This record gives sequence, C-alpha cells and structure tokens, in this order.
Amino acid sequence: MSEPSPHLLLAEDDASLGAAVRDALEAAGYRVSWTRTGDAAANAWASAPSLDLVILDLGLPGLDGLEVLEKARRGGLDTPVLVLTARDGPEDRVRGLDAGADDYLVKPFHLAELLARIRARLRRDAGGGEEPMAVGGLQLTQDPRGAQYLGRAVSLTASEYDLLECLLRQAGRVMPRDRLEAVLARSARTPGSNTLDVYIHRLRRKLDASVIRTVHGIGYVLEAPNPSHDEPPSS
Repeated sequence: MSEPSPHLLLAEDDASLGAAVRDALEAAGYRVSWTRTGDAAANAWASAPSLDLVILDLGLPGLDGLEVLEKARRGGLDTPVLVLTARDGPEDRVRGLDAGADDYLVKPFHLAELLARIRARLRRDAGGGEEPMAVGGLQLTQDPRGAQYLGRAVSLTASEYDLLECLLRQAGRVMPRDRLEAVLARSARTPGSNTLDVYIHRLRRKLDASVIRTVHGIGYVLEAPNPSHDEPPSS
C-alpha cells in the first residue's frame, strides 16, 4: 500500500490567494485543509495533530497567526510551521521565529518558492535531509556538516553553519541583523551585543572577506563567488 500524501493545513484569509495556494498544493499531490480565521485554524490544528505542515498567515481575523502558533506550541503541538505574511519588518520575523515558526516567507511570493520550501521542510522531517545548498562556488555539505568553498573543504561550527545557511537561502539579498541574530539565538549560542559580528568575522576568515558584504545600518548580504573566475584565498 502506498504512503498517504502529506497533509497540510493552510490558514489564509485572503480568498483569491488561499484558493491559488490550495490549488497549487493539491496539484503537487498534497492533501490540504484550508481555514480562513485564526480560531478555525487553531481548532483544525488541535483536532489533527498528525498534520505534516502548517502554512500560517499572521494577519488572520479572530486569533492572529502568532496567537495561533503560540497556543499550539503551548499545547505541545510540534508540527512544522511555515509563516506567510506581509509583515516584513525584522521585528516581525524575530517574533515569528521566537513564537515557534520554522520558516518565514514574505508576501508577495512565488508559488514555486513556496513549494520548494515545503519539499525541503518535509524532506528534513522525514529524516532524508535537504539537498546541499549551493550558490556559485560556495556549497553547504551535510556529512560532515560544513562547506565547500571553490573546491576547498571548510570546517564549520554549528553556529557558523546555521548562519551561513540563512545567508545562502537569501543570497544576493540583504539580511537584516535582527533576522541573523534570531538564527543564533534559536541555536542557544552565547548571547551578546556583538555576537553576530564575531560569527560573521569567523566566516569571512574561513571563506573570503569578499563573500559576505556589510550593509551598514541594516545587515549583511552573501555574494557567492563564481567558480570559473575566482580563486581560493592563499593560506
């Protein structure tokens, strides 16, 4: 007997967007339960604890998405959560992650990216891991967890790996300091006002100073090298 399709809960109050996302998910082979209020989402989640993933809008009527998420986590529900929201401020991302979200996608978004994030999340939860992430001449490795930089193996600590993974996912885009600090905080690393700067400095030493660029007053952006044009730094 074949395995049942993954069951996803979609909590989105916008009728047109919700229908588009539901249709795309069903076309991709998922079973979808769609709710349009926070109270309905909380009830649906509590009555189906074996859900594989919750796709949660924060701006829901009734209970908002954060309240739904916090209530579920307090109740012991550990279903992975991918947040969909128009709230794109750094403080909103930090609040969502701190409340227990596993991923965060800002509206407007491409359905292809949503589907890719869902596949990655479900692979991780199934124990199969994710495909190695790569941008240009920089690639994460899983066994062991580290990186390949222009063909050179790079050993990373757990914190460095988490931080580099976050930057790679948004390569070419400025990542706010608050979002990167939240990544380190969720890993229970040693807190401090300059913790992020210390880890960025370590990554630059292990890779190349040009790979991670500072955007003063905002954050950092990863600009991965082109393997056909760049050479690894001399030792």
